[in-house]
Amino acid sequence: MGHETHESRTHAWLGQDDPRRADTATINLQPERLTAHGAARTAEYAASWALRCGEDWITEHFEISVHGHGFSRHLWLDRAANGSWSVEARKSGIADLPEPGVADPHVLDLALDCDLQFCPATNTMPILRLGAVHNADVEHTFTMAMVHLPSLQVTASEQTYSGRRAYDDDSRTAVVNYSSDGFSADLVVDADGIVIDYPGLAKRRR
Repeated sequence: MGHETHESRTHAWLGQDDPRRADTATINLQPERLTAHGAARTAEYAASWALRCGEDWITEHFEISVHGHGFSRHLWLDRAANGSWSVEARKSGIADLPEPGVADPHVLDLALDCDLQFCPATNTMPILRLGAVHNADVEHTFTMAMVHLPSLQVTASEQTYSGRRAYDDDSRTAVVNYSSDGFSADLVVDADGIVIDYPGLAKRRR
């Protein structure tokens, strides 16, 4: 069981905080790396994205496009082998939102991963790197390049992941705690570290 090489799998989540939000992601997991692409739809905007992670599930490239009422935005994130990030953002139309991208990419220098707001798929990389699916006695704080929706503003976000319950064959799940900025939730994940239930945010439908 777990993150062996396999064909792409598509998952879908429905928002618990906003039932009008639906997320999908097609994820291809290989030993120590993954690629994925997905989409998000709400009453206010629609987004599509693509992600490529290299060795140790570290983000190499992430891109996303968002289209809303009267505006569109595009973002490209790239992480070099030396840990530096490059960020390119474009926008059109009028929207009362923060500027896309980040003014100083150096604030992301400690980040190994991108994290797309509201998207359960991007919790996968730190969970796998920590080994929290099969080990409940682990904890680590990661710096993430957080991509906010729908603005596509990028900020550095410190997030702590802790093993809670190791994977068992009866339930076919593990539990991993996520905490950041005073918020905490026990995430139920499958053998591949992909979120099934994110309390208060989203629940997987398939």
